[in-house]
Amino acid sequence: MKQPVIFCDFDGTITTNDNIIAIMKHFDPPGWEPIKDDILAQTISIREGVQQMFSLLPSSKKDEVLAYVLEQAEIREGFEEFVAYTKQNNIPLYIVSGGIDFFVYPLLEPFGPFAGIYCNEADFSGDTIHINFPHGCDDQCDSQGCGCCKPSIIRKLLAEDATSIVIGDSITDLQAAKQADLVIARDFLIKKCEELDITYQPFEKFGDVTEIIDARLGVRK
Repeated sequence: MKQPVIFCDFDGTITTNDNIIAIMKHFDPPGWEPIKDDILAQTISIREGVQQMFSLLPSSKKDEVLAYVLEQAEIREGFEEFVAYTKQNNIPLYIVSGGIDFFVYPLLEPFGPFAGIYCNEADFSGDTIHINFPHGCDDQCDSQGCGCCKPSIIRKLLAEDATSIVIGDSITDLQAAKQADLVIARDFLIKKCEELDITYQPFEKFGDVTEIIDARLGVRK
């Protein structure tokens, strides 16, 4: 059997909602909603949109933003057991997130270690919050504006004789879903998969994910 390797989204997948959207809704800087709509409509790149939204927030609100996101974030049911399942069965679990380091790392800390965590980074040294994108697109990426480019990360990490499993919920997971061997999806990603005729398995909690992987790959020890 080929070695399964899991690439799991964070916002709206591991957490029950999208933390970037939660931040924007709570602090409500003027002009953020049209930017969000443009990202979902794919009229601007994810990278450009995330950068624009955070530039609407002053860096002086750093502590306030961090406190809010850590307070409101909720981990999806079954995630702790799912992480234990991957470790028990020696399945590498990479977290690949369009989210930002200042909330991704502290929220994941109780559940690690993981095979790797890939996300965007916040810089609070200027007047407004600036987002850095250390995991950009490689020369094979079609969009060249992913921010945290999940397809490029998968190409870098996945061995030829491995089975790629992508778990996600949103537009940020679409390009990765196009190249995955197994797509496990919810919410907006389901809509896009159906539009583009991408085969997927739906999930609501991480117990569903474990059952899907077992049924498809028979890996449970």
